[in-house]
Amino acid sequence: MDNVIVSIIGTAQDAGVPHPNCFCDHCKAAMEQPERRRFAASLAVVTANQWHLIDATPDFREQLAMVQLKYERIGKLMDSIWLTHAHIGHYPGLMYLGKEAIGAKGTPVFCGTKMKHMLENHAPWKQLVELGNIKPQLAENEQELELPEQVRIMPVEVPHRNEFSETFGFWIEGPSRKLLYIPDIDRWHDWDRDIYDMAKKADVCLLDGTFHSIEEIERMGRNYKEIPHPVMTETMDRLQRLTSETDIYFTHFNHSNPVLDPDDPFVKLVIERGFRLAREGMEIKL
Repeated sequence: MDNVIVSIIGTAQDAGVPHPNCFCDHCKAAMEQPERRRFAASLAVVTANQWHLIDATPDFREQLAMVQLKYERIGKLMDSIWLTHAHIGHYPGLMYLGKEAIGAKGTPVFCGTKMKHMLENHAPWKQLVELGNIKPQLAENEQELELPEQVRIMPVEVPHRNEFSETFGFWIEGPSRKLLYIPDIDRWHDWDRDIYDMAKKADVCLLDGTFHSIEEIERMGRNYKEIPHPVMTETMDRLQRLTSETDIYFTHFNHSNPVLDPDDPFVKLVIERGFRLAREGMEIKL
C-alpha cells in the first residue's frame, strides 16, 4: 500500500440510522434494508502496516470488524485512537477495549486536556486507564503529530457545546494530499477561523452535514438555536466557489436528513452544486 487511505466507516449523527425509538421513513427503511443503515461518524486512517481510528463510536464492534476484514488486519487493533469530543457518538466505543470485551493493552488515545482528565478521573473510563487498556495522550490544539508511514494528524479546536470536553476537528495529511475533518461544530460564524480559508487549504474536506436546512429542524419540533450545527444549505453557499478545487463531502447526518434517501431531490441538488455525500466504505487516498 503506497498511499495513506482514509476509510469512511461511519457517516451518521451520534445515534446512527436507524435512530433509537424512531420509525420515520428513513429509520424504517434502514431497518428493512441493511444497505440503508448508517453507523456513527468515524474514520480509519490506514497505511501499509498501521491503522488509526478517529472516534470510538457506539458502533465500534462493527466498525472494527469492517476495517480488519477489508484491509486484512484480522486480530490487529488500531495503533491509536483520536477523539474529537465527549458526545455520545464519539467516545463510548472505548468500553469495548476493557476487560469485559477485548482487554486491550495500552492502546494510545489522543484527546484534549479536558477529555483526558475525564477519561482518567471518571468511572467507568478511568478503569480502562487503571487496568492499562488505554493510555490517554495529550493532543494539543494546532500541534501536529507525525506518525509512522507519512501520516500527520493535527487537532484544531472548534466551538461545539463543550459540556465535558473541548471539541476538535482534525487535519489528516498523507504523502500527497491533506484532509480537513470537522464532523461537529456549532456555527461557522462562531469559529475564530473562516471555513472558506480553511477549506481552501485542504484537498479534501469532510464537514458537518447533520441537518440539511433550518426547516428540517423546525419540522422535528425543535428550535434551531438550541441545536447548534451549520445546515448544509448554508455551508454550500459559503463554499460554493471552492468545489472546483477542493473535494467537499458532508457527513454526520441526522436520521431526519433527506440525503439519507437516495431518491430525494435534495440529493440531486447537492451533487449538481458540486458537493459530495460521504458513505460507509468510501476511501479517500492521501
